[in-house]
Amino acid sequence: MNEKEERKAGIMQYLGMGLFITLTAVIALMLAAPFEASDIKAFQNPESLWNPIYFFILIIGFTALILIVLKFGGEKLIYLIMLAAVAVTIYYVVDGLLLYYHVAAVPLHGFGSGLNVGALAITLILTLLLYKYPEWYVINTTGLIIAGGAAAIFGISLIPELVVLLMIILAAYDAISVYKTKHMVSLAESVIDLRVPILFVLPRKRNRDFSTLKGIEMGDAFIMGLGDAVIPAILVVSAYVSYPSVVPALGALAGTLVGYSVLTRFSGKGKPHAGLPFLNTGSITGFLIGLLLIVHNI
Repeated sequence: MNEKEERKAGIMQYLGMGLFITLTAVIALMLAAPFEASDIKAFQNPESLWNPIYFFILIIGFTALILIVLKFGGEKLIYLIMLAAVAVTIYYVVDGLLLYYHVAAVPLHGFGSGLNVGALAITLILTLLLYKYPEWYVINTTGLIIAGGAAAIFGISLIPELVVLLMIILAAYDAISVYKTKHMVSLAESVIDLRVPILFVLPRKRNRDFSTLKGIEMGDAFIMGLGDAVIPAILVVSAYVSYPSVVPALGALAGTLVGYSVLTRFSGKGKPHAGLPFLNTGSITGFLIGLLLIVHNI
């Protein structure tokens, strides 16, 4: 691949990740109403100051658990747990969408309140593909469903003020875990080898066999954690359900993309970079600008 082709491939990777950020927010917005109607929430009191603390503790605990288990050779156990968690998440996301929009909402009775046949079929297909053929496009497709679902659930479970607080905390944590302790880099390297949808992956060559990638080979693939798309999208959803105007939500999304464009100026230079300091700053700034616009009726 010559220099011109390399540059073009790099641009396409950056645009692709920007598309994933946008699609995560769009999917989350589509899921917000179905989840609210079904009362699928992470926290019953969206205004509780403890919610961001619980969220942060959950992230710390989950990260620590994975790193400890992997250190003692538990790759298979982590893989099976993650695969099961992915399957459950896909089912609930697809089930909520199908039932709310009355598409293929055929229940399979005899299993508690009933299983949705359409959602079950999609879940089984995607899970089987992940298990048998975990190529980058399969991982990205399931990753979008999971990211959109997570952003929707937490977006409707937190008021915007608490989301902003959470984003500030997570931006600081991301910077420390990538540049100081580097444990997030270790986690990413381990997870990509497990081939589970916790990362978005875009290879430089579309026909590149993902199974040949080991660790974070930045020259071969552009990699972004799902959290980099999920956290800003939480603010987009929270703003959308909290205000009568869509302007703050649109501002948050636009600001996220501006932050991402700044991030791309630093990424791809041979070492991992913390995304949330850039993405969250942009998202919060865009949200605040949008809020000012509706407050002053501009």
